[in-house]
Amino acid sequence: MAAIKESGGLAPAEIVDRWNDAETALSHAASVASLLGEVHPDEGVRTLAEERGRQVSKLTTDFGQDADLYAVLAEAERALLADARTDAAVLRLLRLTLRDFRRAGVDRDDATRTRLRELIEREVKLGQDFSRSIRDDVRSLRLRPEQLAGLPADFVQARPPGDDGLVELTTDYPDVIPFRTFAVDAAARRELTVAFLNRGWPDNDAVLRELLATRQEHAQLLGYPAWPDFDAEVKMVGTGAAIEEFIERIATAAKPSADRDYAVLLERLRQDRPEADSLDAADVPYYAELVRRENFDVDAQQVRRYFDFARVRTGLLDVTGRLFGLRYVPVADAPAWHPDVTVYDVVSETAGERLGRIYLDLHPREGKFKHAAQFDLVSGIDGQFLPEGALVCNFPRGLMEHSDVVTLFHEFGHLVHHVLGGRQRFARFSGVATEWDFVEAPSQMLEEWAWDAEVLRSFAIDEDGARIPAELVARMRAAKEFGKGYQARTQMFYAAVSYVLHSGPVEDLTATVRELQQRYDAFDYIEGTHFQTSFGHLEGYTSGYYTYMWSLVIAKDLFSAFDPADLFDTAVSHRYRDAVLAAGGTADAADLVADFLGRPYSFEAFAAWLATAATAG
Repeated sequence: MAAIKESGGLAPAEIVDRWNDAETALSHAASVASLLGEVHPDEGVRTLAEERGRQVSKLTTDFGQDADLYAVLAEAERALLADARTDAAVLRLLRLTLRDFRRAGVDRDDATRTRLRELIEREVKLGQDFSRSIRDDVRSLRLRPEQLAGLPADFVQARPPGDDGLVELTTDYPDVIPFRTFAVDAAARRELTVAFLNRGWPDNDAVLRELLATRQEHAQLLGYPAWPDFDAEVKMVGTGAAIEEFIERIATAAKPSADRDYAVLLERLRQDRPEADSLDAADVPYYAELVRRENFDVDAQQVRRYFDFARVRTGLLDVTGRLFGLRYVPVADAPAWHPDVTVYDVVSETAGERLGRIYLDLHPREGKFKHAAQFDLVSGIDGQFLPEGALVCNFPRGLMEHSDVVTLFHEFGHLVHHVLGGRQRFARFSGVATEWDFVEAPSQMLEEWAWDAEVLRSFAIDEDGARIPAELVARMRAAKEFGKGYQARTQMFYAAVSYVLHSGPVEDLTATVRELQQRYDAFDYIEGTHFQTSFGHLEGYTSGYYTYMWSLVIAKDLFSAFDPADLFDTAVSHRYRDAVLAAGGTADAADLVADFLGRPYSFEAFAAWLATAATAG
């Protein structure tokens, strides 16, 4: 950075290259700190990584407010704009970079810049505190063995009673998801659900309150009415008001489907509790599973016997390799942060060249990130660095729920995007470097392959060697359409929490969340819960959780280009690979999608999917 500011003899193109070198170094430092802060088994290393992450953030802010640096880059842009030979990617880089400077406050007075630096540093620290509280707050309950009635045999066998005769269950996903889905004991389901929703309470309530206030002041110092306006400026949605409009549009579109399937759930609940007049999250997974079993002849316990973790992992690599022309070569001696991590080099099937490296960290442990996400490790720079990324999840080691398989395909989609998009000249455009409200679309589309009979039969094999029957997959596909409306409403509840909490001062976070749930969700608030303290996306996605549904709208349109009868048609998948994934962030997401589809994306495929009722076979 110093060399750029002292660049009297450097040509504009050389200035751009120096800038890219600096951005690459910052990106790599930030990536290592972020990953190890979430996954390393040593608490001291996690703490040190968080500290290093704050240092990288501070340095990035300092550069972003450096008026001399800004002036040099602005002059380089003017010179390159005047040169008809200038590469469009260079001009795009400079345009976005100069926008970042202005969003960092480079054109503000000294007092404002100083305050902005303080706020940004505080935001990073509060975000780390918020995430750590969720990660470390693993709650548990102890149950009598008979309270595990309804759970799969392998689940029960893997959790023998302790010396006191009781079985311990925790709020980690391998316990929570099966128990809430299969346990007959309604009181125990409710107890575990409440514990899960209350992770981070009460500490995170105060942390979140300060974080929201800090972001609000940050946005207003830069002249934005509220944080969502600042945050949305760099996304496809464009404005904070457009986020609210999108939430309302989806909630309205989903209501007929949600009401229809809610009525089915309530009718089934009343068979067990005739007095019931509503449902909440403590009952929904269990009764949704009963409906799928009884109305669609899909028993998740029978389904899961086909999904042994090791086979699923191998199958995932085979499927995506076939789809995108890749091979995954195990690297047994690669250094990693934990023995659970498996490492592969990603190789082009046709050219035989190494494209990057991936790390799969897929099982839970103490002190580890509690959700599922892809983390960058190295940004791919053409001719300098091969991309490296990590997939961090919390799956069981034995049999998996099919929902886990879908999640694995989804998250792996991010990893493939990072690697295939990692051959860029500039770090700014490397890998998953598109707008945040598009970034989920490729992964959501890849989920479709986890519902295809041919795909699943390639690796879904039970312990007797029998492959999952195609007719069972057909029933699973029919059953998965049940609940999509109320699931969309729940997503809009989450999106509204993300948006509204960031839109202005909120006196009582729990009361506001409760009001939003009553407005958007199909299901009731559970008394005594504080969802906002365990909603980890409020740290990373801030006001933008709507992006999951926005991306799904695009994903449904992207998938319309594929033939459902032949999902391995490489003429389509390779064109998609090259037009969307390999492009990284070199163009706006809307342009990448239009290039692949041959037209702008639309709402039509999503609306048609949402309106179609689930029909039992």
